[in-house]
Amino acid sequence: MRHSLPLAPQFYVTAPQPCPYLDGRSERKLFTALQGDTAEKLNNALSRQGFRRSQNVLYRPSCADCTACLSARIRVADFKSSKSQRRVMKKNGDLRRTATSPWATEEQFALFRRYLDARHADGGMADMDIFEFAAMIEETPVKSRVIEYRETAATPDSMRALIATCLTDVLDDGLSMVYSFYEPERIRDSLGTYLILDHVEIAKRVGLPYVYLGYWVPGSPKMNYKANFSALEIYKGGQWTDIGDPARHETETHPLSVPPIAEQVARIQLPDTRNS
Repeated sequence: MRHSLPLAPQFYVTAPQPCPYLDGRSERKLFTALQGDTAEKLNNALSRQGFRRSQNVLYRPSCADCTACLSARIRVADFKSSKSQRRVMKKNGDLRRTATSPWATEEQFALFRRYLDARHADGGMADMDIFEFAAMIEETPVKSRVIEYRETAATPDSMRALIATCLTDVLDDGLSMVYSFYEPERIRDSLGTYLILDHVEIAKRVGLPYVYLGYWVPGSPKMNYKANFSALEIYKGGQWTDIGDPARHETETHPLSVPPIAEQVARIQLPDTRNS
């Protein structure tokens, strides 16, 4: 079914599918296309309202009877690393970061496959081939970067191993970590945490106030780690608020917990694109 506002992007809803985070539940997404000269403004505006980008689509969970998924971001100016997070930074001190344009490589895909096979073998991306991977990286109508992390070379002529990669959007108010993957053999190095910490450092250096982490789902073991970051905000009830005690965010699952789709669309604040 299509839902739209006059002279505005068209919004659609996906069919229900099994939830990847909470057993026994179904997920549904509200989404719109990113295209043309207004893509940058729309990505900025909707990211501030809990949406995420996947290739040329912006989406937000809109499950029929659950509001568990909460968009999360770190306030860079207020962030303070914990003792364990400082250990993670030190442990990964051998890595060197480079940022490139969104272009997929065979080396990235090989790392991506190792990561999926070890961490998400039964996930929705498990069957992704190199062409689909290239589309995920390269099909972006907004300002994106591929940030690679490599081991320090033993000699100047040595090939440095690719250890981690993150596809990152550069928003007008922050960095959005679209998708990241890393070497599964270095499981003890907490590379997922390291990538977030390094993005906080990048944002701090360039003067961007937020790092967007995607969705935090209370009750999902896969998402627990995001609540370990200080200065974390969640998008709940139409506004950003400090997460406070993560335990107090119980998931709402009754049939009236989600407003109708038309009401959700009507509440979306769209950017002024008349001069685009």
